[in-house]
Amino acid sequence: MANTNNVTELIIVGLFQDPEVQRVCFVVFLLVYLATVVGNGLIVLTVNVSKSLHSPMYFFLSYLSLVEITYSSTVVPKFITDLLAKIKTISLEGCVTQIFFFHFFGVTEIFLLTVMAYDRYVAICKPLHYTTIMNRSMCHLLVAGSWLGGFFHSMVQIIITLQLSFCGPNVIDHYFCDLHPLFKLACTDTSVEGVIVLANSGLFSIFSFLLLVSSYIVILFNLRNHSAEGRRKALSTCASHIMVVLLFFGPAIFLYMRPPSTFTEDKLVAVFYTVVTPMLNPIIYTLRNAEVKNAMRKLWGKKVNSGME
Repeated sequence: MANTNNVTELIIVGLFQDPEVQRVCFVVFLLVYLATVVGNGLIVLTVNVSKSLHSPMYFFLSYLSLVEITYSSTVVPKFITDLLAKIKTISLEGCVTQIFFFHFFGVTEIFLLTVMAYDRYVAICKPLHYTTIMNRSMCHLLVAGSWLGGFFHSMVQIIITLQLSFCGPNVIDHYFCDLHPLFKLACTDTSVEGVIVLANSGLFSIFSFLLLVSSYIVILFNLRNHSAEGRRKALSTCASHIMVVLLFFGPAIFLYMRPPSTFTEDKLVAVFYTVVTPMLNPIIYTLRNAEVKNAMRKLWGKKVNSGME
């Protein structure tokens, strides 16, 4: 942070300026965040405790839910507390730290969604070789690769940020720290850095999204050879994955593949993928998956019975 001579603290504009609206948003987003933590935490607990959910698909789902909790927690707690603050501030070091973990967990989620698509591809297109290909070692390797991919992506973002000089102003027109709003505060030209971020975030999101869509097209094409019951079960699982992919990639591509702006609509789109989507994922996976619902009923049925004894 040697280049940041004049700016050590940033003022965050936030999402809305009306105090009444901010108080309402505090209650709403607090409930959404609690639902995110509880819902995803319940999936992690259920998958790890239940003996019926030890397949690779649920192994990856538990890690996806864990990433959802950490991803949401990099932004939402600070955002919620800021809704009650008159002046919203964050240190420059804190801002850079938030950017690192936000991109780290966000890209880890992209890799995990890709891994889950690969798992479904192997299960549906190569069922006889599924247990051989998706063995325990391969599953752990794919998860470790997802975390590593997120780390390297985030390191690129941080290296770019640390090269910038900040000499004022110090008002960031957003409700959390991200690269585009921070670039606007830099004293130097950031066009080169903007292109790198476009490639590292925007194009990466596009290519990942196209890869995922292509994989699901191949999967759906191969389902023609399955029985009616097999097609129904596979389509139910794939539909959940596709829904989560669309909810996650849609807003991200919308924001990172365009010139940066500070319209309120852009902030609302950011709210969707930082606050709302992590809460929706466990709902989507549990409502459309009978095995997860049954495992949860058994798990909580045991807890209730043991508590009554």
